[in-house]
Amino acid sequence: MGGVELSGHGVTLRPLRRADEAEWLAVRARNRDWLRPWEATLPPGRREPSLTYAGLVRRERKQWREASAQPYVVTVEGRIVGRVAVAGIRWGAECGASIGYWVDREYAGRGITPAAVALASEHAFASGLHRLEIAVRPENASSVRVAQKLGFVDEGLRRSYLFIDGAWRDHRVFARTQGMPRVGRYWSVED
Repeated sequence: MGGVELSGHGVTLRPLRRADEAEWLAVRARNRDWLRPWEATLPPGRREPSLTYAGLVRRERKQWREASAQPYVVTVEGRIVGRVAVAGIRWGAECGASIGYWVDREYAGRGITPAAVALASEHAFASGLHRLEIAVRPENASSVRVAQKLGFVDEGLRRSYLFIDGAWRDHRVFARTQGMPRVGRYWSVED
């Protein structure tokens, strides 16, 4: 199948499964407006082939096999409540990637997202990555707090970085490297 399952701090990360289709589509539909200001979309004139749910699952399995991404659904008590993905993995001299995440509006503010990002980060570092980045819109205070809680260092602003909600948006970039001291209660192992 591809992928791993990780658990800690009341959350479980696991690959998306074909059997998740109805639940996944319901969570995404319920959170469409909640996520719109924060999720990247294609700019005008760019098109990607339409992807079915089964195609999404196949693509993510392939990403795991090729070590190009580590996408997870976030579950609490067996229920899908969000997403975290280590994406854009670059090997070679860099050994880096980006982390993206979201949580169901009903579960926001419960510590689920920092726990999920910490689990995904630990696995990414254990897999051989050296550097992880989180890029967030400056006005997304909740996502900025996630990066700060986990000790990601603010490296500054990337202007016009991603196309989101109808325009090119600036993002603050936070980063951690392998071996940095782990701060906060969400890391399973303290350095």
